[in-house]
Amino acid sequence: MRMNDQEYFRSCIAKERHLAQLLGHTHIEECYESAGTLWDSAQALPQWTRDWAACGPLLAAHGISVGFDAEGATLGATHVHFSDHPSRDRALMYGIVKEVIFRLEHHKAAPSHALTCAAS
Repeated sequence: MRMNDQEYFRSCIAKERHLAQLLGHTHIEECYESAGTLWDSAQALPQWTRDWAACGPLLAAHGISVGFDAEGATLGATHVHFSDHPSRDRALMYGIVKEVIFRLEHHKAAPSHALTCAAS
């Protein structure tokens, strides 16, 4: 079931904040105009669920395989339904972030080095 735009945005931000915490960023300042800023340098919180430039490196760093079916995509152990997201791109980005969170929480297939933020 698809959420309204505001609920969807909030769910994306929640996933991004959760991932940032799992990557070791404990000081995340909340901003209402944007998703927030990370730790000491006031760097913008990477838009992992909303921007391929931020999300792509997660896919590569964690070696996530992607498979498609008629209803959605499977990203590692995570399945996303296209109908639950505004677009296929957004569904894939959301699924990548969800899968990375799953792997970090369960220590499965973790990369050999820590990915600290979005692509340069």
